[in-house]
Amino acid sequence: MSILVTGAAGFIGTHLVKNLLLSGEKVIGIDNFDPFYDKKIKLKNLESNTHENFTFIEGDLSNKDDILKALNQEVECVVHLAAKAGVRPSLEAPKDYVKANLDATVTLLETMKEKDIKNFCFASSSSIYGKTKDIPFSEEATFENAISIYATTKQSGELFTQMYHNLYNFNIINLRFFTVYGPGQRPDLAIHKFLKANLLGETINVFGDGSMARDYTFVSDTVEGIVGAVNRLKSNSNLYETYNLGNNTPVKLADLINEIEKVTGKACVKKYQDIPLGDVPITFANIDKAKENLGYNPKVNLEEGLQLMFEWIKKIY
Repeated sequence: MSILVTGAAGFIGTHLVKNLLLSGEKVIGIDNFDPFYDKKIKLKNLESNTHENFTFIEGDLSNKDDILKALNQEVECVVHLAAKAGVRPSLEAPKDYVKANLDATVTLLETMKEKDIKNFCFASSSSIYGKTKDIPFSEEATFENAISIYATTKQSGELFTQMYHNLYNFNIINLRFFTVYGPGQRPDLAIHKFLKANLLGETINVFGDGSMARDYTFVSDTVEGIVGAVNRLKSNSNLYETYNLGNNTPVKLADLINEIEKVTGKACVKKYQDIPLGDVPITFANIDKAKENLGYNPKVNLEEGLQLMFEWIKKIY
């Protein structure tokens, strides 16, 4: 039987597919090549996962016929990574995010119900915690502090998974990702932009006074958490669980820039700007639950992760 990975040509999807294939799984991937960033990047991602056990389908999850193409084979679990990304852009085009992140998720769940496929791993986000002052963030937190459309679509996605569990006995694990980085990271994200700018001698935009902090998580650690969730779904029934996949170590923006300068051996050219609407002051994951139930144990520290990513940045720029 196969595992369906949505968003399979994206950053995390590419790393997940590779991990699953190396462990002997059969994988079906689907991606609609959302124009949020250059399609050529995703096509190159797909080339890296050419394998006899990998089937790729270009399709839109808002279209049931496209989903049925992906579910034509025997599928035992769906990992739903596909989403329209970006906290700040979501404030400019809220309806696009509702369509891509909510309509697509519900269409996918409905089609799974018809095909009697009940194992579902949903990629949520640390952004749902918003401006909460309760740190580290616990999975039991409520949703009243969200400050972006993107975060609200992820909250809503979790509410839909709860409903499908309650009503149709879906076996569900929600995973809340915390600022994933590493080789292949999207070009709009801070670490990618900062390393590229440093390499090329360009200016980086620093929001606020540098005190904003993020729980940066290396992509291989995130993928290990996803694999742990898939294995838990395959060996259990009637689950409804939610886990943080972070590094449990928030890093201030100023400290991140210092670490980048150490890794590259070169000072960054900085321009200070106001904090954009939708940005939160800190993300900080409590990962005790993921450690206990998923065997999750992040191994890559920031210095090592930045070094690995910088080696990749030098190759593509």
